[in-house]
Amino acid sequence: MATRVFTHLYDNYADARQTVEALEAAGISQADISIVGNNADSVHTGAATQTDGVSDATKTATGATTGTVLGGGLGLLTGLGLLAIPGVGPVIAAGWLIATVTGAGIGAAGGGVLGSLIHAGVPEEHAHAYTEGVRRGGTLVSVRADDSKAAAIESVLEGRTSAAADMTTRRTDYTSTGWEKFEETAPHYTPDQVAAERARYNRTS
Repeated sequence: MATRVFTHLYDNYADARQTVEALEAAGISQADISIVGNNADSVHTGAATQTDGVSDATKTATGATTGTVLGGGLGLLTGLGLLAIPGVGPVIAAGWLIATVTGAGIGAAGGGVLGSLIHAGVPEEHAHAYTEGVRRGGTLVSVRADDSKAAAIESVLEGRTSAAADMTTRRTDYTSTGWEKFEETAPHYTPDQVAAERARYNRTS
């Protein structure tokens, strides 16, 4: 059965968090959900500390250490970790996408989040815009599922469409300033630049 990937970019972390919680409430496994949010301004200081590129909590949540997945009613968001991604900068993250970034040889060679999204089947054009969105202060929620779970995921995400960025419009905004694609070698946004981007889209952290 084919695996599909559903991805939304949110202009503030609160909307992304609520989407993750809604997906979990709909019965979607933590193992199939991922969240990556810009943390250039260090607003998320309560997450686990980075260890060898990924936090112990994130390793546990993604099965990147012993294969154990957080259980006992704990949600994906309890496993948030802090790490830095080339071209994106400091992020908080948890889930399968980050396990792909930090393991299996994808990492920097595959373009970090960009390479992992493409590897998962997200069209390259969209993957560039999503990754750039995180670089500029957004939070990405990406869900993978086979056909048996797709309808449930679509139902949750469609119910939260108004909270997500319209990526057609967003890509047009980016290209209007000369942007062409996400560049891993580009400097990540400073806290002031992230604040300016968030103000541009009237978003909060």
